[in-house]
Amino acid sequence: MSQPQVDEHFDIIIIGTGSGNSLPGDEIDDKKIAICEEWTFGGTCLNRGCIPTKMFVFAADQAENAATNARLGIDTSYQGVRWSDIVSRVFDDRVDLIAAGGEAYRRNECENITVFDGHARFVGPRTIDTGTGKIISADQILLAAGARASVPDAVRESGVPFHTSDDIMRIAEPPESIVILGSGYIATEFAHIFSAFGTRVTVIGRSPVLLKHLDSTISEAFTDAAREKWDVRLGQATTGFSSSDDGRHIHVDFADGSTADGDMLLVATGRVPNGDLMDLGEGGIEIDSTTGSVRTDEYGRTSAEGVWAIGDISSPYQLKHVANHELRVVRHNMLHPEDLAAFNHGVVPYAVFSSPQVAAAGLTEDEALEAGYDVTVKVQEYGDVAYGWAMVDPVGVVKLVADKDSGRLLGAHIVGHEASIIIQPLVQAMTFGLGVQEMARGQYWIHPALTEVVENALLGLGFPDRGF
Repeated sequence: MSQPQVDEHFDIIIIGTGSGNSLPGDEIDDKKIAICEEWTFGGTCLNRGCIPTKMFVFAADQAENAATNARLGIDTSYQGVRWSDIVSRVFDDRVDLIAAGGEAYRRNECENITVFDGHARFVGPRTIDTGTGKIISADQILLAAGARASVPDAVRESGVPFHTSDDIMRIAEPPESIVILGSGYIATEFAHIFSAFGTRVTVIGRSPVLLKHLDSTISEAFTDAAREKWDVRLGQATTGFSSSDDGRHIHVDFADGSTADGDMLLVATGRVPNGDLMDLGEGGIEIDSTTGSVRTDEYGRTSAEGVWAIGDISSPYQLKHVANHELRVVRHNMLHPEDLAAFNHGVVPYAVFSSPQVAAAGLTEDEALEAGYDVTVKVQEYGDVAYGWAMVDPVGVVKLVADKDSGRLLGAHIVGHEASIIIQPLVQAMTFGLGVQEMARGQYWIHPALTEVVENALLGLGFPDRGF
């Protein structure tokens, strides 16, 4: 089969403008670069993911606090949400301006960069049909095209109207009730957002707990807390989806004969890598048949010479901070092929910005046992320290898993107030090999800060206390 006629050759082609957009910099100002972006500049994180969702979450946190402050002896109340004001603040005033500015900068102020806004796909080795009528090639290509919302066939085939995380934040008004299909990160974050703003929330999941990937102690504590706020339907198979004639009411049937109803359906059943949309086989690029991810080695190289991949299209972690790390590694490797650096996926922390908040890093207790470690475990309640008393918060748990033989921390798992912040010193300890004893007694812990719950958890792991 003959190769297509190439209209223009580049040093580097970048497909995707999430973390991939950070590749251009001073080190490669002398390179001729093409950027292909079919959707909006900035990728999922900026436009549909991490950043806008956390702006909604922060507002939801304040609404929930106002509605629950009575436990502190304060009489406040939640009076309602000006949804359109939040949408305007998030998108009109911030996100959309940043996305448009990023694209304008690449198009107008970077003389060595050409932007193509069509659907990019491979038509040969290191050769791309840009979807704009031009075929381009390059010495090196960076695949950073991300992932998209996954929608079960049963939902699509039913014809019921639905939303995903791609568009749910831009709806005109929050519904009176919403059914959320899914039990992971995305589902539980949006359940918190809508619930805090007064929407009646039903969450549907096939697993027996919410956030099933977490350590079981944490997922069970989170699920128990969620049941106090939402209608949580777990461990049941759905058998059908239907809607009213005007599409304003959704009905879900379950195998046990029960039903769930709502004014809106949010599908939050995960995300799938976009590699299957790009004819990667034409470029000699392999995809993992199980995960759908582009196969890479530890250096970010795909099966095709000169083609690299980072982020959600290839990484086992669909996390922005991981994509940023992988980008930095691949940039180095592109520029220094004689001195390749490997990805560091040793201790990857993550957080779920729901209510209560969750954060974790390292091995769960079950994973540590399966790996053959002789473990010691401590579960510490927030309410056991002074700041926890002050909060009067019903949910707050730190669970640590350590190796008895080495004295090293293997895993940290937290559910409760500011879990994503509280976990950071534990991430640092695991990353740099700091022992439990050294971490617990080798530094001061501010009293009466909430971090004392971490100190007490470390001491509770049972290693000998040096006593000073």
